Parts: sequence; structure tokens; C-alpha cells
Amino acid sequence: MEFGMFHEFQCPPGHSEEQAFAESFEQVDAAEQLGLDAMWLAELHMLPRRSVLSAPLTIASAIAARTRKIKIGIAVQVLPLCHPLRLAEEAATVDQISHGRLIFGVGRSGFPRTYEAYGVSYGESRERFGEVLEIVKQAWTETSFSYQGKYYSFDKVHLVPKPYQKPYPPIRVAATSADTFAGIGKLGYPIFVAVRLGTLSELAPSIRAYRDAYQAAGHAGEAEVFLRVPVYVAATDAQARSEPEESIMSFYRFLGTMLEKSASSAGVRAIEQRAERGQRLQTIAYEDALRDKVVVGTPESVAARINQLRAELGLNGILAELNCGSLIPHAKVMKSMELLCEKVMPQFRQ
Repeated sequence: MEFGMFHEFQCPPGHSEEQAFAESFEQVDAAEQLGLDAMWLAELHMLPRRSVLSAPLTIASAIAARTRKIKIGIAVQVLPLCHPLRLAEEAATVDQISHGRLIFGVGRSGFPRTYEAYGVSYGESRERFGEVLEIVKQAWTETSFSYQGKYYSFDKVHLVPKPYQKPYPPIRVAATSADTFAGIGKLGYPIFVAVRLGTLSELAPSIRAYRDAYQAAGHAGEAEVFLRVPVYVAATDAQARSEPEESIMSFYRFLGTMLEKSASSAGVRAIEQRAERGQRLQTIAYEDALRDKVVVGTPESVAARINQLRAELGLNGILAELNCGSLIPHAKVMKSMELLCEKVMPQFRQ
């Protein structure tokens, strides 16, 4: 089972941007030393009280240069906001620098706010996503290619460099709305799933639809599922519950507010459901979050919960969000990572 850390390069109130980068790279270095399998980088824009990670491939290149073993994942590159040729060049460059450690995670983002800032219609995001991904794959695999699409057209393009990994880095796709799971399964990609908007218990039917579509399409191998989930590990259950509480609850209140506001944005589907879930997140109780949305506890209880989720959902790995809400102090994040790597991961390597 793959263990990774989902990172936002947090910049909470009171932190300078320089401090945010310094502490985040210290965590990256520790993850390499502790033997974590993968470091996953978010893509977040214009959130000065939360994150400085707006350029994940640039950060990935820096991580590639300072590490030797850890895989470097993008979770996720928001494809509709990217120029496909530039994206293909930069991702292939990271794959070369890292000697094949890049995992190319892609998605559309569930929020139209950044689309509005970039001047891209959120209503076009599905079509743009498919077009950009197809162009990137052709650029990586063909010596010269031409493409005629709705948004992009290219004639006899020869892209360099090509990726280190052949034919290209592993691609994983974020599945969020219920109607996307079967579609991704039909295409044959591994998926990311998360419970920021729903609950852990709600994932099983969607994952089943994904795997059924994967098998019906005749794809070889296993339909792989990777769960992004807030994780916090401490020496005692009391510490594990109390230390991340303020940060986790602050995050869900923020997310609920964003979700409710976005319900009225152009191009958004399931408007009533989005608004209702946003309102629910703003009033969620911590006990409900502990039961349905996060994994916290001692190394023993965290390992037991992850093992339970692996059995229920057929997980191939997790992206542990060790600082959900950005307010957990750096030293406590480092200790939680240490316990995850030294006490939890070995229970899955026997």
C-alpha cells in the first residue's frame, strides 16, 4: 500500500511566505529521510491566508533536485487552466530531473473561483480537461503531432523533452462528483477520491461504479483507488483528538462557506446539493468529522482505521493530509509524520 503526504505549502495567518516555504521544505526533507513513498502537491491560487502552492510543477522540480527516493505527485494539476504544450514540457522536465519519480495527477477543481480569475469559463472545464489531457499524451509519445480541437490546434509540433518514464509518467485522475467515476473507469485511469464534501461511508458505491466501468471497458490490471484524507497521529488518543481540532474545524467552516458561495457561479452543476452541503459543512460537529471525514489517533488506531478503509474500499494508497486547515504547528506536523512513517507504515509492509 502506498503512503503519501498531501501538501499545500501552508501559509496560515502570522506566517510570512518565506517561512511557509522554509517549513514546507523541511517537511519534504523529513519525508525523504523517513521513507515516505510520495509527496503530493496541491494547486491552489489566490489564498494568501492558506497556501503559497500555486505552481506545483515548479515546487516539484525543487523537490526533485533535493531528494533521491521519494515520488513526487501532483494532486492535482488543474488541466483546464493550463496551456497543454507548456504543461507537457514542464512536466516532462520534472520527470527527467527526478529520474522518473513524477506521478501526474490531474483534475478540474470543484470551485469556479480560480476559473473566474483566469478568465476561463467553468462551464467549459470538462471539454477543456479532455482536450488538454489528450494533447499532453500525444506530445509525450509522438515524435511530431498535429491536433485540431475546439480550444487548441497545433500543426506538426515536436515537443522536447520527452518524459523519462516511457511512454509517460503514471496518470491519476481526481474523481469528485458521482457522475465522473464511471467515466474515468471507462478511460482506464487510476483515481483519487476524497471526503471533503461527503463522508467516507458514501464512497463505496461510487468506487464500485468506477471499478465496474473499468472492467466493462476491458482494461488490464487492477482499477486503482487512492484516498486523500486528513490524518493526524499522536502518542495518545487524547492528543490526537485535541491537537488538530481547531485547524480541522476551521477548514470545514471555510470549505462550507466557499461551497455555498460557489453554488451560484456559472457552469456549476447540482446547485441545490452544493449549497446544502456547504451549509452542512459550516455547522458540522467535531465528533461527526472524526467519525466520517478524518483519521486521527495513536499509531495503532490509525493503522487499524486505514486497514478497515482499505478492506471496505479496496484502497491502493492514501494521501495523508497532515495539516488539514493549515493551523497545526510545524513541530506537531513533523511529529505526526514521524509516527506515520515509523509506526503506521511498517504495519502495512509485513
